[in-house]
Amino acid sequence: MLLPKLFQQLQQLVAAPSVSSHDPDWDMGNRDVIHLLAQWLEPLGFKTEIIPIAGSDGKKCNLIATLGSGPGGLVFSGHTDTVPYDDFQWQSDPFKLVDKDGRWYGLGATDMKGFFPVAIEAARAFADKPLRQPLIILATADEESSMSGAQALVDSGHPRARYAVIGEPTGLVPIRMHKGIMMEEIRIEGRSGHSSDPSLGNSALEAMHTVLGDLIALRQQLQQAHQNPGFVIPGPTLNLGCIHGGDNPNRICGQCTLQIDLRPIPGMDNEELRQRIDQLLQRVQQQSGCQIQRHTLFGGVPAFAEDAQSAIVKAAEKLTGHQAESVAFATEAPFLQQLGMETIVMGPGSINQAHQPNEFIAVEQIEPALETLKALIARFCL
Repeated sequence: MLLPKLFQQLQQLVAAPSVSSHDPDWDMGNRDVIHLLAQWLEPLGFKTEIIPIAGSDGKKCNLIATLGSGPGGLVFSGHTDTVPYDDFQWQSDPFKLVDKDGRWYGLGATDMKGFFPVAIEAARAFADKPLRQPLIILATADEESSMSGAQALVDSGHPRARYAVIGEPTGLVPIRMHKGIMMEEIRIEGRSGHSSDPSLGNSALEAMHTVLGDLIALRQQLQQAHQNPGFVIPGPTLNLGCIHGGDNPNRICGQCTLQIDLRPIPGMDNEELRQRIDQLLQRVQQQSGCQIQRHTLFGGVPAFAEDAQSAIVKAAEKLTGHQAESVAFATEAPFLQQLGMETIVMGPGSINQAHQPNEFIAVEQIEPALETLKALIARFCL
């Protein structure tokens, strides 16, 4: 099979819809993207493994493609899914890659289907060379929704390698730290009644008022106790995202729901944070007499930090001329770390274009990214 040129590869990847979403009306599989990648990599000598994600009825898969063998190796990793899109806000078809004014427009062009053709082209330069350590191209499912693809890799303990580059769009600046993320829902059940007599009910809204105050106090405590100057916002954040409760001004509020987003910094543990939230909710429940439950909306991503002296960090800094930085968005990096890999996040494109109508990747980023990945293969695989 003749391998398509880089632009044609991205053209075909963009044309294969692979939206992942918590909303079942949007959610779809990624098998078409995975099979495209596998059929391009196999002629280059890669051994490919397509691994279905449990519970997806075979519609969602991970791909592990390996060139060479050995105990160490280098991973180029990316997710194959995209976020949903606002069709009416796009100036072109989101699933047709458009080359215009030095930009390639298309859904996922920068976040992050655009990384795969660059990684494949870099690998092609080494297809006929004996590798001392293997090169692995890893493609995952559902990064934009549940992280189920990355979690499945951790659960299986596979693949194993020594170094990993996750090609999220960073403008080719190496990233060695990012915050974690967790999303929780707090639901309070009170008792409705006629508003003229408060003794007839028990206001869920008033209990939620106490919860809000306690969460704001917890946020202050966390920010005082945890600081990392490597981040633009050095402490953890806790966002009170949305609240819904009650149904009429003349009824005591019988039910109220709050959804929050908490982003810890490295050194903080998501499960410990949930326990602290549960403790404050138990106090409010005892004081108010309302029933209070917490439900995890998104299992979360741990905070990520790679050692500044790591070989992969130092190599990326030397190749790009950029000192490693931190970002606020979360990635699959901590999952690859759990598999024993020294990991950085670095790829072409800008995160500012991600999740936006008229998403694009700047063509000027492609060649520098290709040369950087080639140099990393030469450094860690030859």
